[in-house]
Amino acid sequence: MPPSPPPPPRPSPQTAEIPLDLYPTDDDLQYEEEILRNPFTLKLWWRYLIACSSSPFKKRSLIYERALKALPGSYKLWHAYLTERTRSARSNPVNHSCWSSLNNAFERALVTMHKMPRIWIMYLSVLTHQKLLTRSRRTFDRALCALPVTQHDRIWSPYLAFVSQKGVPIETALRIYRRYLLFDPTHIEDFIEFLIESELWQEAAERLAGVLNDDRFYSIKGKTKHTLWLELCELLTKHATEVSGLNVDAIIRGGIRKFTDEVGRLWTSLADYYVRRGLYEKARDVFEEGMSTVVTVRDFGVIFDCYTQFEESALAAKLATMDLEGDGVEEGGDKFAKKVLDGYWLNDDDDADLRSARFEYLLNRRPELVNSVLLRQNPHNVEQWHRRAKLFQDDPTKQIMTYTQAVRTVDCMKAVGKPHTLWVAFAKLYEKHGDMANARVIFEKAVQVNYKTVDNLASVWCEWAEMEMRHNNLMGALELMRRATAEPSVEVKRRVAADGNEPVQMKVHKSLRIWTLYVDLEESLGTLESTRAAYERILDLRIATPQIVINYAYFLEQKKYFEDAFKVYERGVKIFKYPHVKDIWVTYLSKFVKRYGRTKLERARELFEQAVEKAPAENVKAIYLQYAKLEEDYGLAKRAMKVYDQAAKAVPEAEKMNMYEIYIARAAEIFGVPKTREIYEQAIESGLPDKDVKTMCLKYAELEKSLGEIDRARAVYVFASQFADPRTDQNFWAKWHEFEVQHGNEDTFREMLRIKRSVSASYSQTNLILSEYLMQKEDIGDALKQAGVTEDEMAALERQLAPPPIDASSNDGMRKLGFVSAGVEGQSGVVLTPDGGRKVTANQEDIELPEESDSDEDEKVEIAQKDVPSAVFGDLAQKVSSDKDEDEVAGQNGDDSRLGALERIKRQRRQ
Repeated sequence: MPPSPPPPPRPSPQTAEIPLDLYPTDDDLQYEEEILRNPFTLKLWWRYLIACSSSPFKKRSLIYERALKALPGSYKLWHAYLTERTRSARSNPVNHSCWSSLNNAFERALVTMHKMPRIWIMYLSVLTHQKLLTRSRRTFDRALCALPVTQHDRIWSPYLAFVSQKGVPIETALRIYRRYLLFDPTHIEDFIEFLIESELWQEAAERLAGVLNDDRFYSIKGKTKHTLWLELCELLTKHATEVSGLNVDAIIRGGIRKFTDEVGRLWTSLADYYVRRGLYEKARDVFEEGMSTVVTVRDFGVIFDCYTQFEESALAAKLATMDLEGDGVEEGGDKFAKKVLDGYWLNDDDDADLRSARFEYLLNRRPELVNSVLLRQNPHNVEQWHRRAKLFQDDPTKQIMTYTQAVRTVDCMKAVGKPHTLWVAFAKLYEKHGDMANARVIFEKAVQVNYKTVDNLASVWCEWAEMEMRHNNLMGALELMRRATAEPSVEVKRRVAADGNEPVQMKVHKSLRIWTLYVDLEESLGTLESTRAAYERILDLRIATPQIVINYAYFLEQKKYFEDAFKVYERGVKIFKYPHVKDIWVTYLSKFVKRYGRTKLERARELFEQAVEKAPAENVKAIYLQYAKLEEDYGLAKRAMKVYDQAAKAVPEAEKMNMYEIYIARAAEIFGVPKTREIYEQAIESGLPDKDVKTMCLKYAELEKSLGEIDRARAVYVFASQFADPRTDQNFWAKWHEFEVQHGNEDTFREMLRIKRSVSASYSQTNLILSEYLMQKEDIGDALKQAGVTEDEMAALERQLAPPPIDASSNDGMRKLGFVSAGVEGQSGVVLTPDGGRKVTANQEDIELPEESDSDEDEKVEIAQKDVPSAVFGDLAQKVSSDKDEDEVAGQNGDDSRLGALERIKRQRRQ
């Protein structure tokens, strides 16, 4: 290969005007050759610049200059060139010569790039960085003139940021902002903020007021008219002396009328405006007006707090200046004013006492002012009017004025509370001060008011009558009640019907409250005929209560009109139904029995039968007991037992047990203990709950044991065992165990233990079946729900899947016993007959017990014997000696009809 030609000779550094590093290198020759061939191709210049990206900026700037000389209209070259020059100049201070070269480059670029906003923005940022205010402002103006209007928004943003810098004259900034608002009026809020920051309060207030008056204004910052109004009020009040030309009072009052949620704040702003202007009396007037017009306690609290602070600060300022009074030198004008106004108390400089009294008076008026606010919220609030009257309890004149205003203001149809209490309190105020004439006038007006309810008018009539009674005008009170209960005439009813609005005065004659007071006055002051007429009128109007009926009957009884009293009871039981008639029946029956006794026994029985026929189950017990007492005292013992039997069947399930206990006790006392056997059997078979059946069986067993009937008692224990779970009812099995120890033998004891094990296994099996059934029920229920089966179908399937009830007779050794004719079939196969005999039956369910016995069976059982007690014959034998004398006297007289069932049985048994 031939050697390469030597490089061209280069001038020496001493004689060269251009540095060597700026000359093209060997790598640059190919780019230079291409450029020489096509100097107007941007692609070639751009490839050359990319290849020289690692070269010094000076070399690249020469290339940029050569390229821009060939292509002066290339935006890409100018943008890249200016960007690199700006980046290189940033590292130098602003007074360096490179910044001037950069500015010249931008100017040269704008010759052809004056329509490019990005070039303008770069140039403006460079000028702003150099703090060249005048040149920057003029360049901004040139940019706005050169660019179309559609691109001005890109210039105005840096322009406004430029004029907002410190050092820019305020007048210059104002002129620029005003020009900007001509371009975009929606940014007036930025101008207002600039004015406030620049402390130009007058123009800021004017601009803000203009914004609020413009109905088409829309805030780009999301501020509402309410927020802007509050800003204007704050601006006007805090700078009251700097702002003029605006009617501040009208502006703030307009805001008070328009924005009701900030009334308190606006009133305080208006007062603060006058305080800053030095118009203190005008500020007090504003505070007073605000407190007398606001309708919420919150706004009142804001105004009152500011008012108190104002008065307190005024008093403190006066006290602080009193010590310095006389130290200063009075001017000639002040001396003349003092000389002219000398002697006037308003011109007194020492007004500290006046300010102190004004402050104290303001604090004392707070409860009254708060009450006024609440009444402005709702002028028909009766309770607030009463509270207002109590505030003036030391001033009767103000109380009268308050009540007068209250009865005129409160509308009875809109009132919150009882409006008639205002009239009553008004009349009592006059009564308290001894002015009865005016009190009667107030009541006379009160009874003519159309209240919302009849009870309100009735209360007024009653209060009027009670006032008359307090002043011993009893006949006047009676006449008032007669007037209140008088029915309106037909003519009045026709006229009211024509009007279509029936007032309560047309219904007050049916008010039970008035009639109750009226009959009380008639009973005390009137005659028998007038009182009966009043009661009869109550019954005719169908407004009577059970207590009215009882009172009427009691009044007739006091007057010895017993039959008339019973007629009243009869009317009462026909008018009312249960549960209201219960008291009337009880009183009626007790009074009738007490009055007539056995003389009208059949009539009494009819009354009792009628009472129990109409009485519900929960109220029938007391009547049955009263009925049975009647039969015991004056009737037949068998009828008394029949009544007890009916009562035990009629009472609710919860009271059956108690009723049977009473039934058994009375049967034992009258007929003796053996009579109670059939009652016990009836109670056990009557469907009592298991707990009560078990209790009844225990009592039955105790009875048989006391009578010496051991087998009967054991059979009862066997029957009751099916209701006693050995795991929970230890008391029952302990009693049976004790019974077998005293009266049983080894076989009976074994039988008890076998039954106990059988019952325990039965209850365990029941719990297991029940738990499995519940789990199965839940699974089936979930499956049916998923399948879409309704609840009713699910309930039917549950009833089909439910296990059959456990039959006690199916258990080992357990057979339900039936009590027939007092015969008890025991578990051991013995049947007790009524005649005392025994019938042995085969036990098909015998269980062969092993020879080994349980631990309990190894115990030695001792059998105790007990004689038949005298209780078999009841309490009759105990009462023979005590009743002997009475029977002899009755036998001598031969009056058997006057004796009751119990006494006749005693006599028959003694005979």
